Amino acid sequence: MGHAIEEIAVSKGHEIVLKISIDNVEDMTIENVKKADVAIEFTGPESAATNLEKCFEAGVPVVCGSTGWLDKWDEIVKLCKEKDGSLLYASNFSIGVNLFFELNTYLAKLMQDYEEYEVKMEEIHHTQKKDAPSGTAITLAEQIMANLQRKKHWVNEESTREEDLQIISERINPAPGTHKIKYTSAIDDIEIIHTAHNRVGFAGGAVKAAEFLHGKKGIYNMKDVLGL
Repeated sequence: MGHAIEEIAVSKGHEIVLKISIDNVEDMTIENVKKADVAIEFTGPESAATNLEKCFEAGVPVVCGSTGWLDKWDEIVKLCKEKDGSLLYASNFSIGVNLFFELNTYLAKLMQDYEEYEVKMEEIHHTQKKDAPSGTAITLAEQIMANLQRKKHWVNEESTREEDLQIISERINPAPGTHKIKYTSAIDDIEIIHTAHNRVGFAGGAVKAAEFLHGKKGIYNMKDVLGL
């Protein structure tokens, strides 16, 4: 993702002033972060929250696409507000996925009154994906549960309990990301699918989000960026 983001940002006339990876974590200092107008954070659940805190301390708006750390969401939002900071978080920056989110929400609303349909989810990612289910899958599941009252919580396994929303996760190479929501009845099936062909969509959306966040204060998401 870092390479893809850099390539797109540079092609749009932006300058990359700092790149941090596992090979130079010591360069992630307040002074170095301050060199940037906006930071883009794509790491993992073990480092995301700490990186966000450092950006807030440096007074630099930050776009975050890391997943698996949302158990710390409330404290991160609190710190962002205390520091008068800027945060734009999304589980997925792809424009196509965010349109898919809207479709998923609308379909779940339609299916609320049709209890003969059972719903389950599948998601496929590359083997380097550290969290399961993916952040995108969790977002989709939360949208379904918010509109389909018979589903109370998601589980990352097969389940026969009516209140469970199944998310089946697979890790296969190469697979940038596929998400399926399937409603099944004795009569027919209704299925919506989003399949990423590469990471360009994610990277392009992240750069678009950074451009949006520049000069703003507060908490935002991709719905704000896309005007959805």
